[in-house]
This record gives sequence, structure tokens and C-alpha cells, in this order.
Amino acid sequence: MKKIAILVDGGFYKKRAKYLFGDKTPEERANELVEYCMRHIKEHKHNDNELYRIFYYDCMPSEKNVYHPLTQKAIDLKKAPIYTWNKTFFNELITKRKVALRMGELLESSVGYNLKEATTKKLCRKEISVDDLTDKDFELDIQQKGVDMRIGLDIASLAYKKLVDRIVLIAGDSDFVPAAKHARREGIDFILDPLWQQIKPSLMEHIDGLQSKTPLPGSGTDPLKITIKK
Repeated sequence: MKKIAILVDGGFYKKRAKYLFGDKTPEERANELVEYCMRHIKEHKHNDNELYRIFYYDCMPSEKNVYHPLTQKAIDLKKAPIYTWNKTFFNELITKRKVALRMGELLESSVGYNLKEATTKKLCRKEISVDDLTDKDFELDIQQKGVDMRIGLDIASLAYKKLVDRIVLIAGDSDFVPAAKHARREGIDFILDPLWQQIKPSLMEHIDGLQSKTPLPGSGTDPLKITIKK
């Protein structure tokens, strides 16, 4: 029997899930997350895989008052819909069996509203002017700290203590290369699920498999047949 631990970069998952599965309520997104993770356990109709635990990494939503450059007013983030959504989502996750939350911290000094990249390009090309800007042209930028470190430490601990046979990491960047290399040296099968996001070659080099358990939108591709490294 293979024991499998699934580690989820929460900020990454929520962004990709919205693109792949659409907008959902906090309750629906929590149920979706667990169901999606279980696809990595139930690979075949008859298999002996066992879920060790789902580790979910994220930060509590900010409660800061943030100045908005367009309205020139302070926005109370605690009263924003996304604050309530995230709090409800986390509360739903903690009720799920074998789901453990690992919470990092927000870098509060970095919280602020920035112009979206597409809007900045339009301004530089003089396709629009400052007078054309609306709330939709701005996005809230909040940086996390401690999340990547917690993911790396848990990968190292799971591997060193031989608690699992396989680690599935749902993430999309290359910050986890050292942890992935350590896990493989300890004999752990390391699978990356980037939810169809392109990954850097440096990350591909240090994993045992690449697999997303949902069809790519518009492709009709069977996700169960996509495993790049064997």
C-alpha cells in the first residue's frame, strides 16, 4: 500500500481553480479541493493507495486599511467580500477529514493596490488615459511570507521520517527544487501538479512525474493519461 501526502499551495490553487473550474462559493471550493486531491489517490479503479494527509498552505486575509490611488480613500479590507470568502473557506477546510492547514503570514508592509499589467500596457501605448481608469483596472497586491518555508519543511520532514511513499505537490513555481531534490534522495516518489500552468525546466529536472488531474480547458485531453516522467 502506497501512502501519499498531498501538499497544496493555497494561493496558487485558488487562482488556477478559478480559471479551470470557475467561480464558486467557499463551501463549493473547499469540497472541490478535497475531491480534486483525491483524484491523485484514486488513480485506478483497483489501487492500494492511501491518503496520508492533505496539507494546505495559505495566509489569513488582511484586515488592513489600504489607500486606493483612484478613489483616494482608505479601503477597509476586513469589510471586503474576499475577506469573508476566505474566512469561510478556511473554516470549511478545517472540518474536512485528513486536511491540515499550515498558515503563514502576510507581509503587511507590501499590501497595496497596483495597476493591472494589461492596463499599464494600454497606458504606455496611449490607448487610454488616466481619466479612463476604473476600479477594475486595479488589483490588490499582498505578499505572503513563511508559506514556501513551511512547504519545504514539511516535504523534508515527510521524506526524512519515511512517513509516505509519494508526495504530490500542487504548485507552480521553482522555489521547491531543494525540497524536491531532498525527497527524491530519500527515495520518495515526487509528483508535481501545476494545474496546467507552464513550469520552469529547473523544476522539471527534479521531479519524478508531472500530472494535472483535470482536462485542459478546450482540449478534451484525458488527464489520467498525462504523466511526463515514468
